Amino acid sequence: MSVPFPANRPEFTPAARQAAEQLVTMALAEDFGERGDVTSTLFIDPARQGQVDIGVRKPGALAGLPIVPLVLQQVESSIEWTPRIEDGDRIQPSQVVGTLSGPVQKILMAERTILNFLTHLSGVATLTSRYADLVAGTQARILDTRKTLPGYRLLEKYAVCCGGGENHRMGLYDAVMLKDNHLASMTHSHPEQIVADVRARYEGIQIIVEVDRFEQIETVLGWQPDVILLDNMPPDELLKAVQLRDRQASGVQLEASGGITLQTVAEVAQSGVDRISVGEITHSAPSLDLGFDWHA
Repeated sequence: MSVPFPANRPEFTPAARQAAEQLVTMALAEDFGERGDVTSTLFIDPARQGQVDIGVRKPGALAGLPIVPLVLQQVESSIEWTPRIEDGDRIQPSQVVGTLSGPVQKILMAERTILNFLTHLSGVATLTSRYADLVAGTQARILDTRKTLPGYRLLEKYAVCCGGGENHRMGLYDAVMLKDNHLASMTHSHPEQIVADVRARYEGIQIIVEVDRFEQIETVLGWQPDVILLDNMPPDELLKAVQLRDRQASGVQLEASGGITLQTVAEVAQSGVDRISVGEITHSAPSLDLGFDWHA
C-alpha cells in the first residue's frame, strides 16, 4: 500500500533555508577553490545558452527543491529555474524534476552541487517513504533521530517529512529524553518529581523516558511522561507493553526503537505502538539517482 502525501506539505523553514545557504557556500568553495571551474571556463563559451532537465533515474520521493535557487543565487542569478513537480511527490524514471535555462558555462558550474543536495535529500525521503508504506494501516508513525550529518540536520529532517515521516526532537534543547545512561547516572530518588518539575519549568516541553526491560515499564508509566521509548524490545514484548499502557496510562505514547529494519518494521507496527524511530532513514539512506539531461 502506498502512502499518499499529506495535504499539508512540510515547510522549508527560514532556519532550514539559512542552514542550506551556509552549506551551499561551503559546497561551492570546495568545488571552486582559488581557480574556479577551470574546465568550464576554458572550454565553454560564456555566451552560449542552453537548457537542461533534471531527470529521474530511479523511483523514489523528492526532497530538496528549495535549495536549487539558493545554489543559482551564488553561481549565476540569471539562470532560470522551473520546477516541474514538488517536494514530497513520488517520482518515477523518465520524469522531469525541473528545468534550468541560461548560460551553459554557469549551469555546468552549478551541476554537481545541485545534484549532491537533491540526490542526498531525496534519498532520505525515499527510504522514509519505504518505511511509511510498510506501516500504512496501523497507528504507528515513522520518526527520525538525531543521527544526522553535522550541518544537515534541518535539511535531513525536512526530507524525512517529504517522505511521509515525522520529526523526533531537533536537538538536546527541545525535549527531555531520559536514556539509559541518564537513568544509570541519576542520583535523584524521586524521578517522578523531576518530571513534574520539568513540566512546571518548561511549558509544553515533551518528556521521553527510555526503558530497555519490560519490568521497567510499569514504574515509568507512573511518572506520566509523554512518551516511553521501548529500546530493542521484540514484538511480543511490545505487544505486552501496549496492553499494559492501555490498562494503566492510556495517554502515554509508546515508541519502538533500536535495530528496526524494512524487514521488521511492519511486525513492530502491528504491536500497536504509536511511534517507531529509525536512525537508518538519515544516517544510511542511499542517494536517489537523478541526473542532468541536456536539450538538443
